[in-house]
Amino acid sequence: MLKVFADRGGTFTDIVAVTNNQVIIDRLSRYPERFLIVSLPNQQWIIVYKLLSENPEQYQDAAIQGIRDIIGFSDNEPIPNEAIEVIKMGTTVATNALLERKGDRVVLVITKGFKDALRIGYQNRPNIFARQIILPTMLYEQVVEINERYDAHGNELIPVDIQQAKKELQAFYNIGIRSCAIVFMHSDRYPNHEQQIAQIAQKIGFTQISVSHQVSPLMKLVSRGDTTVVDAYLTPILRRYVNQIASQLPGVKLMFMKSDGGLVAAEQFQGKDSILSGPAGGIVGAVQTSKRAGFDSVITFDMGGTSTDVAHFKEEYERQLDSEIAGARMRVPVLAINTIAAGGGSILFFDGSSYRVGPQSAGSNPGPACYRRGGPLTVTDANIMLGKIHPQYFPSVFGIDGNLPLDKDTVIQQFTQLAQDIQGATLNHCTPEQVAAGFVAIAVENMANAIKKISLQRGYDVSQYVLCCFGGAGGQVACLIADTLGMKKIFLHPCAGVLSAYGMGLADVSAIREGGVEQPLTKALIPKLQHLMEYLEAQARSEINEANAQKEIVRKVNLKYEGTDSTLSVDFADNFVLMQPEFEVKHQSRYGFIQLEKTLIVESVSVEVIQKMDTTEEPLIIRTRPLDEAPISVETVRMYSTDKWHDTPVYRREDLQPEDSINGPAIVVDKISTIVVEPNWNARLTEHNNLILQRLSTFIGYI
Repeated sequence: MLKVFADRGGTFTDIVAVTNNQVIIDRLSRYPERFLIVSLPNQQWIIVYKLLSENPEQYQDAAIQGIRDIIGFSDNEPIPNEAIEVIKMGTTVATNALLERKGDRVVLVITKGFKDALRIGYQNRPNIFARQIILPTMLYEQVVEINERYDAHGNELIPVDIQQAKKELQAFYNIGIRSCAIVFMHSDRYPNHEQQIAQIAQKIGFTQISVSHQVSPLMKLVSRGDTTVVDAYLTPILRRYVNQIASQLPGVKLMFMKSDGGLVAAEQFQGKDSILSGPAGGIVGAVQTSKRAGFDSVITFDMGGTSTDVAHFKEEYERQLDSEIAGARMRVPVLAINTIAAGGGSILFFDGSSYRVGPQSAGSNPGPACYRRGGPLTVTDANIMLGKIHPQYFPSVFGIDGNLPLDKDTVIQQFTQLAQDIQGATLNHCTPEQVAAGFVAIAVENMANAIKKISLQRGYDVSQYVLCCFGGAGGQVACLIADTLGMKKIFLHPCAGVLSAYGMGLADVSAIREGGVEQPLTKALIPKLQHLMEYLEAQARSEINEANAQKEIVRKVNLKYEGTDSTLSVDFADNFVLMQPEFEVKHQSRYGFIQLEKTLIVESVSVEVIQKMDTTEEPLIIRTRPLDEAPISVETVRMYSTDKWHDTPVYRREDLQPEDSINGPAIVVDKISTIVVEPNWNARLTEHNNLILQRLSTFIGYI
C-alpha cells in the first residue's frame, strides 16, 4: 500500500510517499537522479519526488502525474484504488484564485442599508501618507439588500421580505450567478433570517450558498461578511479541483490540509479554510520534526520558489482569528504565518539607482533564467553565480523536453551584462559576483525582517530559538538569515526540501468551532462558557467521522480589555481567576504593559477536537566509520562568500554518518536541496540524519 503526501507550491509540487511495496522500490531505484528513497524500520521506505507545478507540455496536474510516476502507470491507465491507502494534500488552488481574482461569480445578500458596508470596511489606511488610496477589488459581483432586521437582543424588528428575496435572487440566477453569500446584522446570534434566505436560494438552484452564522459565527458584520464572501467565492473553485482529483482516484481516501494546521476530509474542505493550505503543512512539518529532534522554541523558515513563510512556535501552535490575505479580510482561525514575496524565483532588476528583489516571481513557467525557458534573473540565478548552486547536483528536468540541467552559462552571461549596465549608470565598478551577492543580501534582509515581525516585535528573543529551515531554497540562505538575526543554531531535516509535503503526513485530523460571547469575565459567566463549549465540541466532533479514534480536546478563551479590540488567547479554566494572570503575562510580553483597572471581556471561545493519526517514524542511521575518520568530499568548487572566493568542499548527504562534523565554508547536497555552510559555521549530522548547524564564533552581525 502507498501513503501519499503532496504539496502543490507556486514553482514545484513536492510529493512524499511511504510504501512497503518492494516492486515499486526496485523500479524507482533505477532512476536515482529523479527519486530519493530512504529506508524506514519494518520494511518500509520513504519516496521523495519533485516536479514542476506547471508543465503544460508534459501533464495536466502535477500531483496526479507524480502519483502515476511513482506507481508506474501511464497517462491513460486508471489508478486502482487498492494501490493507495490515503492521500493528504495541501494546495494553492484557492490561494491563486484569490490572488488572481479568478473565483466564482458571487451575489451578496445583506441587510437593507448595508449595501456598501464591506466596501467601506474599517476605513484603515495601510499607507497613511498615500494621496491615492487604491482599495482592493470586491469579490462579490452583485448585491441584494433584504428588508429584514433583528436588534442586538434578538427581537425581530422587521421580518424577511420573502417575495422581494425570491424575485431578486431569481434575477441574478438567470444571468448566470450560482454562488450566494448571505450576511445579516446580528445573525451570528440570531440566524433565523439567514436560514430563510438560504432555503430560498437552494430552491432557486444556487449551487454554493455560504451563510455567515455557519462560516464565521462571531461578532463584527464586516469581517464576518468578508469571510462569508471569500467562502462563496472560492469553494466552487476548490470543489471542482477536489472533484477533478477524486475522479482520477476513485475510492481513495483523500484529505486536505486546512489553514489552521489540521487535516479534513476532501468533501468537507471549504474555501475559507484553504487559503494557507500549503504553508500550513510546512509549519506542521517544521514543528513536529523539531520537537522530535528536541527543540521546543522554533522559528520556522520556509523559502520556496515564489514566497517565503515564517512562523513562531513555543510549546503550541500560534493561531490568529483576524487576517487579511490578498486584500480579503477573514475571521477564521489560521496559523499565524507571515508571508513575503521573496523566494528562489523572485525577479532581480536594477532600476537605474538601486537593486530590487521581487515581489514579482518568475514562477515555474518560464522560471529563473537557468531553467532554459527564457526567464529573467532571479535569486536562484544569483546563487548559481556565487557558486552556491551547481547544475551537476540539481535534477535535469529543465528545457522544453524536461531533460536538461540548469543553464549556468546564460546566468554568467546575464550577470556580466547587468554588471556592465550598473557600472554605466552609477560609474561604480562591480564584478558580476558582487552584483549577485548584493541582490542576495537584499533578499536575506527582506526575509529576516519578516522573522522580526513575528518574533522581536512581539517580545520574543530569537537568539534563544532554533531556526528550522526548509523549502527548496531554504538551505541556501540559512546561515545568512541566522547571522542577520543573531541566531546561533539551525535545524535541517533530511526532508527539508519537501517538508511542507512531509508535514501533511505528520498532521492530525482536527475541527475547530468558535462562538461569540462579548461579556465580562466573571464567576457567573463560567457555567455559560462551559455550556457553549459543550455545544461547540459536539459540532466539531460531528465533522470527524472516526467514532472510536483517540481525540484530544483543546478549549481556548479569547480575552481583551474593555474598550479595546486586541484579543489574546488563553487556556480555558473552570476558575475564572486563573485565566487573568495568563492573559496579563501575554499582554505584558506583547504590548509592554497591563491595565489592572480595566475589566476583562470574553470576546469569543473556541473548541478544537483533534484526532491523532499514525505518523511515519524518523529513520535511524548507524555510523560505520571510525569516529576519527572525517567524511570525504566529492569535489572542491569555488564559492563566493564574505566578499571573496573560497575553495569549498562539496559533500553528498548520503555519504555523511552520525557525528560527522564539517566546518564552513562547505556545501552539502542531496537530491532535493542544497545546504550552504557559510564560513564560521559548523554542520553536524545526528543519528536521525538531521543536520544541526552551529555558529562557531561570537555573533558579530546586527539586529
